[in-house]
Amino acid sequence: MHSRSLYVNRELSWLKFNERVLSEAVNPDNPLLERARFLSIVSNNLDEFFMVRVGKLERKIDAGKSLPDPSGATPDEQLRAVRKAVREQVQRQYRILAEDLLPQLKENGLTLLAKDSLSAEQRHWLSQYFSAQVLPVLTPHTINPLHPFPIMAAKNIYIAVLLQSDKGGPPQLAVIPVPRVLKRVVLLPMGPGRARGILLEELIAMFLPRLFLNTVPLAYLPFRITRNTDFRVDLDDMDSIVSEMSRNVRRRSYGKIVRLEVMKGSRGKLLDQLSDMMQVDDQALCEADGPLDLRFFMRQLCDLPGFDALRFLPYAPRVNPRLLARESIFRTIRGADLFFHHPYDSFDPVIRFLSEAAADPHVLAIKQTLYRVSSHSPMIDALARAAQNGKQVTALIEVRARFDEEHNIAWSKALEKAGCHVLYGVPRWKTHSKVTLVVRQEGNSLRHYVHFGTGNYNDVTAKVYTDMGVMTCDRQLGEDAAAFFNLILGYSYTYPMKEMIASPYALRDAMLSRIRREEENARQGKPCGITMKMNSLSDPSMIQALLSAADAGVPVRLMVRGICCLNYRDNRNLLIFSTVGRFLEHSRIYAFENEGNGEVFLSSADLMPRNLDKRVELTVPVKDEGIRRQILSILSLGFMDNRKRWQLMHGMHYERVARSESETNAQEALILSPDPLLDMVSSGR
Repeated sequence: MHSRSLYVNRELSWLKFNERVLSEAVNPDNPLLERARFLSIVSNNLDEFFMVRVGKLERKIDAGKSLPDPSGATPDEQLRAVRKAVREQVQRQYRILAEDLLPQLKENGLTLLAKDSLSAEQRHWLSQYFSAQVLPVLTPHTINPLHPFPIMAAKNIYIAVLLQSDKGGPPQLAVIPVPRVLKRVVLLPMGPGRARGILLEELIAMFLPRLFLNTVPLAYLPFRITRNTDFRVDLDDMDSIVSEMSRNVRRRSYGKIVRLEVMKGSRGKLLDQLSDMMQVDDQALCEADGPLDLRFFMRQLCDLPGFDALRFLPYAPRVNPRLLARESIFRTIRGADLFFHHPYDSFDPVIRFLSEAAADPHVLAIKQTLYRVSSHSPMIDALARAAQNGKQVTALIEVRARFDEEHNIAWSKALEKAGCHVLYGVPRWKTHSKVTLVVRQEGNSLRHYVHFGTGNYNDVTAKVYTDMGVMTCDRQLGEDAAAFFNLILGYSYTYPMKEMIASPYALRDAMLSRIRREEENARQGKPCGITMKMNSLSDPSMIQALLSAADAGVPVRLMVRGICCLNYRDNRNLLIFSTVGRFLEHSRIYAFENEGNGEVFLSSADLMPRNLDKRVELTVPVKDEGIRRQILSILSLGFMDNRKRWQLMHGMHYERVARSESETNAQEALILSPDPLLDMVSSGR
């Protein structure tokens, strides 16, 4: 069971996930602008992949490390395979753009113009726009001994220009940053339902002579770089987590360049000179057969007014009828646990839970973990109000949440000023748990109200990520939540929790023991079964245990949205799927048959080494029987989806599940009903 043949490489598995996202850009089920959005998501995903995963591989290679991963591939072998796979994926991405999306968008009234195809009238309007809106914010850098090559910002577009002076001499290099403060696509005046625009870098290229007087532009080259952001944090040699993370954020501006993007056909002296100055080799070169950085679709074009027919139909998130009663949310929770399935259920009740706690005179204390929050977070506002109202407020804000470090540091300082007790994380591990505890005086005793879930306390991502959460005042879960906060506040770990499971302390053993219990039940002919839904599966011991259980006869059904390092072989007891749809599947659910006494857990953790061993996570049993049935029903619906579901067939090969006469799109069904399967049974279908 320890053979390397059991595993596939994590990085290549992730690229297969991104390939499934790319397939949604050609899926006719999706409206046209939504297909363009998926194309943008692929680019955004690749940016983060290079900054983190490719950056990590480069760092290992530079350090001379050659330890193979569980699949047996060394860092150097992984990097070569990754770069090859990325080149092929990008080629497909731009074929879809050129052959499918751009022609169809043009047919539907949205045209991306090229500077060589402009009419005289369009050129005149753009000339005036350039002089009034663009030229004043441009800052070209001429490269010479007095002006050395500047530090290039990652993910920004630049234009390199080769200039010949009127006075003769060798050509000079200049670099123009394409301003981020301006919209990437310059839209020309048009009537409603129609739009024509040109990319900002093309507009700048049209008028280069206005930027460089007494010179002739000989050639120009748009380019974009990606830097390594994977820096090690030395926890034994730092003043504080905040100061160390602030230093790391600053280091990103000069991290090693791991990718140089240029347009196809750009090879020549200008590119060679540019590569030499940035010390980038050919392996880091990525050629795009079209415009760089396709994120402009989701950042601007996909949401243009007048094109509603090219987007998904809007929907209104539900609110549980119990929450419409004119009573305190605490009284509602005392009536029975509340279940939320975002984005189908509104996130507003979660905000209301914290807001009412902040104002309620009977609430004594509020404790919450925050990993990623929105830029204008109502959660932060509620915590600050609570502290100002005299509550004891404790907030753990994880300042090591990747790409949100600055954001979270700023929120931490704001809460401290409001009088909150702020923790910047547990010293050795990231805190990734999602839990809120409200302590309320009721009569002569204290009652604990808890919200726990699978997703961040982020009101923005709650509209596009599928996550689950529960509000409860169950006595034992409340006591466990209090013990959990004592744990992250620095008390010694003595495992006082009886029902909640925390990692890195107990989750690995808890999961393995339950998987092995199901295996033993199978061997004894008892009812058994494992159903799991997660973002990623990469932990070798979990993979081994799941394979062993399936070989013993346990029906194992896995819904793994992204990375799956299990090298699948034919096994009728093991089925592995992945769903890529309108919303990003983000819930973590672990269900065990347990001889008919089923267990269902909601968790913040995926089955990856980092979540099991290096992060503070929380896995919580769902105790309410009705909520447990609803979660299992939602899981079953996901395994019935024949519109957005893919099946892992072998190795890293996925195939879209074949359609049938009865078509099921789980996400669309959940928009219409909180429990579509129950509705089907009730109606006799």
